[in-house]
Amino acid sequence: MSKNPPKIKSIALVYHPRNNSAQVEAGQIRVLLEQAKAAVFTARTDSEDLARRLAAGEFDAVLALGGDGTMLRAGHLAAPLGIPVLGVNLGSFGFLMQLTRTDWKETLPRLFTGEYKIENRMMLQAEHWRDKKQLGSYQVINDAVVCRGTTVRPIRIHARVDGYSLASYVADGLIAATPTGSTAYALAVGGPILPPELRNILIVPVAPHLSMDQAVVLPAGASVEITAISDHPAVMSVDGHAPVTLKNEDVVRVKASEFGFKFIVFQDPGYFYRNLRNYMEQNPSIGAKE
Repeated sequence: MSKNPPKIKSIALVYHPRNNSAQVEAGQIRVLLEQAKAAVFTARTDSEDLARRLAAGEFDAVLALGGDGTMLRAGHLAAPLGIPVLGVNLGSFGFLMQLTRTDWKETLPRLFTGEYKIENRMMLQAEHWRDKKQLGSYQVINDAVVCRGTTVRPIRIHARVDGYSLASYVADGLIAATPTGSTAYALAVGGPILPPELRNILIVPVAPHLSMDQAVVLPAGASVEITAISDHPAVMSVDGHAPVTLKNEDVVRVKASEFGFKFIVFQDPGYFYRNLRNYMEQNPSIGAKE
Protein backbone atom coordinates (compact mmCIF):
# COMPACT_ATOMS: atom_id res chain seq x y z
CA MET A 1 0.00 0.00 0.00
CA SER A 2 1.36 3.40 -0.99
CA LYS A 3 2.05 5.58 2.06
CA ASN A 4 2.77 8.90 0.33
CA PRO A 5 0.39 9.20 -2.61
CA PRO A 6 0.49 12.30 -4.81
CA LYS A 7 -2.02 15.08 -4.36
CA ILE A 8 -4.83 14.92 -6.88
CA LYS A 9 -5.26 17.87 -9.26
CA SER A 10 -7.31 16.51 -12.16
CA ILE A 11 -10.16 13.96 -12.02
CA ALA A 12 -12.24 12.02 -14.52
CA LEU A 13 -15.71 11.73 -12.98
CA VAL A 14 -17.48 8.76 -14.60
CA TYR A 15 -20.89 7.14 -14.27
CA HIS A 16 -22.92 4.30 -15.77
CA PRO A 17 -24.69 5.39 -18.99
CA ARG A 18 -28.07 4.08 -17.78
CA ASN A 19 -27.89 5.38 -14.21
CA ASN A 20 -29.79 8.68 -14.14
CA SER A 21 -29.28 9.22 -10.42
CA ALA A 22 -25.51 8.84 -10.89
CA GLN A 23 -25.54 11.57 -13.53
CA VAL A 24 -27.35 13.90 -11.11
CA GLU A 25 -24.94 13.02 -8.29
CA ALA A 26 -22.02 13.64 -10.65
CA GLY A 27 -23.14 17.23 -11.07
CA GLN A 28 -23.15 17.77 -7.30
CA ILE A 29 -19.76 16.13 -6.83
CA ARG A 30 -18.31 18.18 -9.66
CA VAL A 31 -19.23 21.39 -7.85
CA LEU A 32 -17.35 20.26 -4.73
CA LEU A 33 -14.29 19.18 -6.72
CA GLU A 34 -14.13 22.43 -8.65
CA GLN A 35 -14.43 24.40 -5.41
CA ALA A 36 -11.25 22.56 -4.38
CA LYS A 37 -9.62 23.89 -7.59
CA ALA A 38 -9.51 20.48 -9.28
CA ALA A 39 -9.84 20.12 -13.04
CA VAL A 40 -12.85 17.87 -13.64
CA PHE A 41 -14.07 16.02 -16.72
CA THR A 42 -17.45 14.27 -16.46
CA ALA A 43 -18.37 11.41 -18.78
CA ARG A 44 -20.22 8.12 -19.16
CA THR A 45 -18.07 5.02 -18.81
CA ASP A 46 -18.65 4.18 -22.50
CA SER A 47 -17.43 7.57 -23.74
CA GLU A 48 -14.78 7.38 -26.47
CA ASP A 49 -13.60 10.83 -25.46
CA LEU A 50 -13.04 9.55 -21.91
CA ALA A 51 -10.87 6.66 -23.13
CA ARG A 52 -8.86 8.98 -25.36
CA ARG A 53 -8.22 11.56 -22.64
CA LEU A 54 -7.30 8.91 -20.08
CA ALA A 55 -4.78 7.45 -22.53
CA ALA A 56 -3.37 10.94 -23.07
CA GLY A 57 -2.55 11.17 -19.35
CA GLU A 58 -4.85 14.10 -18.59
CA PHE A 59 -6.09 12.80 -15.21
CA ASP A 60 -4.55 11.95 -11.85
CA ALA A 61 -7.50 9.80 -10.74
CA VAL A 62 -10.83 8.35 -11.81
CA LEU A 63 -13.91 8.76 -9.60
CA ALA A 64 -16.56 6.15 -10.43
CA LEU A 65 -20.21 6.67 -9.46
CA GLY A 66 -22.52 3.66 -9.36
CA GLY A 67 -22.14 0.06 -8.26
CA ASP A 68 -19.44 -2.57 -8.61
CA GLY A 69 -20.11 -2.91 -12.34
CA THR A 70 -19.30 0.76 -12.85
CA MET A 71 -16.16 0.36 -10.75
CA LEU A 72 -15.05 -2.56 -12.91
CA ARG A 73 -15.64 -0.57 -16.10
CA ALA A 74 -13.62 2.31 -14.71
CA GLY A 75 -10.90 -0.07 -13.59
CA HIS A 76 -10.58 -1.61 -17.05
CA LEU A 77 -9.99 1.85 -18.48
CA ALA A 78 -7.65 3.13 -15.78
CA ALA A 79 -5.60 0.14 -14.57
CA PRO A 80 -3.47 -0.40 -17.70
CA LEU A 81 -2.59 3.30 -17.54
CA GLY A 82 -1.62 3.24 -13.85
CA ILE A 83 -4.39 5.67 -12.88
CA PRO A 84 -5.92 5.12 -9.41
CA VAL A 85 -9.68 4.68 -9.05
CA LEU A 86 -12.09 5.66 -6.27
CA GLY A 87 -15.73 4.53 -6.10
CA VAL A 88 -18.84 6.21 -4.70
CA ASN A 89 -21.59 3.64 -4.16
CA LEU A 90 -24.92 4.54 -5.77
CA GLY A 91 -25.86 0.95 -6.58
CA SER A 92 -27.28 -1.97 -4.60
CA PHE A 93 -24.09 -3.72 -3.55
CA GLY A 94 -20.91 -1.71 -3.98
CA PHE A 95 -18.37 -4.01 -2.33
CA LEU A 96 -15.61 -2.32 -4.34
CA MET A 97 -16.76 1.18 -3.47
CA GLN A 98 -15.10 3.24 -0.74
CA LEU A 99 -17.65 6.03 -0.29
CA THR A 100 -21.44 6.39 -0.12
CA ARG A 101 -23.99 9.09 -0.85
CA THR A 102 -23.77 10.21 2.78
CA ASP A 103 -20.02 10.60 3.25
CA TRP A 104 -18.46 11.80 -0.02
CA LYS A 105 -18.88 15.48 0.87
CA GLU A 106 -16.71 15.21 3.96
CA THR A 107 -14.23 12.69 2.55
CA LEU A 108 -13.42 13.79 -1.01
CA PRO A 109 -11.46 16.92 0.05
CA ARG A 110 -8.82 14.55 1.47
CA LEU A 111 -7.84 13.74 -2.11
CA PHE A 112 -6.32 17.19 -2.39
CA THR A 113 -4.31 17.01 0.83
CA GLY A 114 -2.83 13.56 0.20
CA GLU A 115 -4.78 12.02 3.11
CA TYR A 116 -5.44 8.72 1.41
CA LYS A 117 -3.64 5.52 0.49
CA ILE A 118 -3.41 3.39 -2.63
CA GLU A 119 -3.84 -0.37 -2.60
CA ASN A 120 -2.07 -2.02 -5.52
CA ARG A 121 -4.36 -4.96 -6.23
CA MET A 122 -3.39 -7.92 -8.37
CA MET A 123 -4.97 -8.38 -11.80
CA LEU A 124 -4.99 -11.34 -14.18
CA GLN A 125 -4.47 -11.69 -17.90
CA ALA A 126 -6.75 -14.16 -19.66
CA GLU A 127 -5.98 -15.32 -23.22
CA HIS A 128 -8.26 -17.24 -25.58
CA TRP A 129 -6.43 -19.82 -27.73
CA ARG A 130 -7.63 -22.08 -30.54
CA ASP A 131 -5.33 -24.43 -32.45
CA LYS A 132 -2.22 -22.61 -31.17
CA LYS A 133 -3.62 -19.27 -32.34
CA GLN A 134 -4.41 -16.52 -29.84
CA LEU A 135 -7.87 -15.07 -30.53
CA GLY A 136 -8.07 -12.56 -27.67
CA SER A 137 -6.39 -11.18 -24.56
CA TYR A 138 -8.22 -9.63 -21.62
CA GLN A 139 -7.31 -7.82 -18.39
CA VAL A 140 -9.13 -9.17 -15.35
CA ILE A 141 -9.94 -7.38 -12.09
CA ASN A 142 -12.37 -9.91 -10.56
CA ASP A 143 -12.51 -13.16 -12.49
CA ALA A 144 -12.35 -15.07 -15.75
CA VAL A 145 -15.03 -17.76 -16.04
CA VAL A 146 -15.21 -20.71 -18.44
CA CYS A 147 -18.70 -22.18 -18.34
CA ARG A 148 -21.57 -23.78 -20.25
CA GLY A 149 -23.55 -21.64 -22.66
CA THR A 150 -27.31 -21.61 -23.12
CA THR A 151 -27.66 -25.40 -23.08
CA VAL A 152 -28.46 -26.50 -19.52
CA ARG A 153 -25.95 -29.31 -19.35
CA PRO A 154 -22.53 -29.37 -17.70
CA ILE A 155 -19.35 -29.34 -19.73
CA ARG A 156 -16.05 -31.12 -19.22
CA ILE A 157 -13.21 -28.87 -18.17
CA HIS A 158 -9.57 -29.76 -17.76
CA ALA A 159 -7.25 -27.51 -15.77
CA ARG A 160 -3.45 -27.53 -15.94
CA VAL A 161 -1.03 -25.53 -13.78
CA ASP A 162 2.47 -24.78 -15.08
CA GLY A 163 2.04 -27.52 -17.65
CA TYR A 164 0.95 -30.19 -15.16
CA SER A 165 -2.56 -31.60 -14.81
CA LEU A 166 -4.47 -30.15 -11.85
CA ALA A 167 -7.96 -31.64 -12.23
CA SER A 168 -10.70 -32.61 -14.65
CA TYR A 169 -14.24 -31.46 -13.94
CA VAL A 170 -17.75 -32.17 -15.10
CA ALA A 171 -19.32 -28.90 -14.05
CA ASP A 172 -21.24 -25.80 -15.05
CA GLY A 173 -17.97 -23.89 -15.10
CA LEU A 174 -14.61 -23.01 -13.61
CA ILE A 175 -13.64 -19.64 -12.14
CA ALA A 176 -10.14 -18.16 -12.05
CA ALA A 177 -10.29 -15.19 -9.66
CA THR A 178 -8.07 -12.56 -8.11
CA PRO A 179 -8.18 -11.90 -4.35
CA THR A 180 -10.43 -8.93 -5.19
CA GLY A 181 -12.72 -11.31 -7.10
CA SER A 182 -12.79 -13.83 -4.25
CA THR A 183 -15.76 -11.91 -2.79
CA ALA A 184 -17.69 -11.96 -6.09
CA TYR A 185 -18.83 -14.99 -8.11
CA ALA A 186 -16.19 -17.21 -6.47
CA LEU A 187 -17.70 -16.55 -3.04
CA ALA A 188 -21.20 -17.29 -4.34
CA VAL A 189 -20.14 -20.83 -5.31
CA GLY A 190 -18.40 -21.57 -2.02
CA GLY A 191 -14.86 -20.30 -2.59
CA PRO A 192 -12.67 -18.86 0.20
CA ILE A 193 -12.36 -15.16 0.93
CA LEU A 194 -8.89 -13.76 0.25
CA PRO A 195 -7.76 -10.37 1.59
CA PRO A 196 -7.32 -7.99 -1.38
CA GLU A 197 -3.63 -7.30 -0.70
CA LEU A 198 -2.67 -10.92 -1.40
CA ARG A 199 -1.20 -12.04 -4.73
CA ASN A 200 -2.82 -15.37 -5.53
CA ILE A 201 -4.89 -17.00 -8.25
CA LEU A 202 -8.05 -18.68 -6.97
CA ILE A 203 -9.53 -21.63 -8.89
CA VAL A 204 -13.13 -22.58 -8.01
CA PRO A 205 -15.48 -25.01 -9.81
CA VAL A 206 -19.13 -24.12 -10.39
CA ALA A 207 -21.62 -26.90 -9.60
CA PRO A 208 -19.20 -29.81 -10.10
CA HIS A 209 -20.86 -33.19 -10.65
CA LEU A 210 -18.96 -36.13 -9.15
CA SER A 211 -15.79 -34.07 -9.60
CA MET A 212 -13.32 -32.32 -7.32
CA ASP A 213 -15.31 -29.62 -5.55
CA GLN A 214 -12.56 -27.91 -3.52
CA ALA A 215 -11.15 -24.51 -4.40
CA VAL A 216 -7.42 -24.26 -5.10
CA VAL A 217 -5.28 -21.24 -4.19
CA LEU A 218 -2.23 -20.80 -6.44
CA PRO A 219 0.76 -18.44 -6.22
CA ALA A 220 0.83 -15.36 -8.42
CA GLY A 221 3.55 -16.87 -10.58
CA ALA A 222 1.42 -19.82 -11.67
CA SER A 223 0.18 -20.25 -15.23
CA VAL A 224 -3.24 -21.90 -15.59
CA GLU A 225 -4.68 -23.50 -18.73
CA ILE A 226 -8.43 -24.20 -18.78
CA THR A 227 -9.66 -26.39 -21.64
CA ALA A 228 -13.37 -26.58 -22.43
CA ILE A 229 -14.43 -29.98 -23.81
CA SER A 230 -18.04 -30.03 -24.97
CA ASP A 231 -20.31 -30.95 -27.87
CA HIS A 232 -22.58 -28.02 -26.97
CA PRO A 233 -21.71 -24.32 -26.61
CA ALA A 234 -19.33 -23.15 -23.92
CA VAL A 235 -18.33 -19.56 -23.22
CA MET A 236 -15.74 -17.44 -21.47
CA SER A 237 -16.60 -14.24 -19.62
CA VAL A 238 -14.25 -11.71 -18.02
CA ASP A 239 -15.52 -9.59 -15.12
CA GLY A 240 -19.11 -10.24 -16.16
CA HIS A 241 -18.68 -8.81 -19.67
CA ALA A 242 -20.42 -10.22 -22.72
CA PRO A 243 -19.50 -13.90 -23.19
CA VAL A 244 -17.02 -15.10 -25.81
CA THR A 245 -18.00 -18.37 -27.51
CA LEU A 246 -15.59 -21.27 -27.07
CA LYS A 247 -15.33 -24.18 -29.47
CA ASN A 248 -14.51 -27.70 -28.35
CA GLU A 249 -10.99 -27.88 -26.88
CA ASP A 250 -10.43 -24.11 -26.93
CA VAL A 251 -8.01 -23.09 -24.18
CA VAL A 252 -8.17 -20.14 -21.79
CA ARG A 253 -4.77 -19.31 -20.33
CA VAL A 254 -4.68 -17.30 -17.12
CA LYS A 255 -1.69 -15.72 -15.38
CA ALA A 256 -0.85 -12.66 -13.31
CA SER A 257 -1.13 -9.45 -15.29
CA GLU A 258 1.71 -7.00 -15.68
CA PHE A 259 -0.80 -4.34 -14.62
CA GLY A 260 -2.28 -3.70 -11.21
CA PHE A 261 -5.53 -2.08 -10.08
CA LYS A 262 -4.70 1.04 -8.06
CA PHE A 263 -7.48 1.36 -5.52
CA ILE A 264 -7.87 4.59 -3.51
CA VAL A 265 -8.73 4.02 0.16
CA PHE A 266 -9.30 6.41 3.04
CA GLN A 267 -10.02 3.93 5.80
CA ASP A 268 -7.69 1.92 8.03
CA PRO A 269 -6.65 -1.62 6.95
CA GLY A 270 -9.55 -3.18 8.85
CA TYR A 271 -12.11 -1.65 6.49
CA PHE A 272 -12.14 -4.81 4.33
CA TYR A 273 -13.28 -7.01 7.22
CA ARG A 274 -15.88 -4.50 8.42
CA ASN A 275 -17.37 -4.29 4.93
CA LEU A 276 -17.28 -8.05 4.65
CA ARG A 277 -19.13 -8.50 7.93
CA ASN A 278 -21.80 -6.00 6.91
CA TYR A 279 -22.41 -7.69 3.58
CA MET A 280 -22.43 -11.18 5.07
CA GLU A 281 -25.07 -10.09 7.56
CA GLN A 282 -27.22 -8.23 5.04
CA ASN A 283 -27.18 -8.59 1.28
CA PRO A 284 -28.39 -5.26 -0.15
CA SER A 285 -28.87 -6.68 -3.64
CA ILE A 286 -31.98 -8.59 -2.48
CA GLY A 287 -33.47 -5.69 -0.57
CA ALA A 288 -32.61 -6.96 2.91
CA LYS A 289 -33.37 -4.56 5.73
CA GLU A 290 -31.98 -4.10 9.21
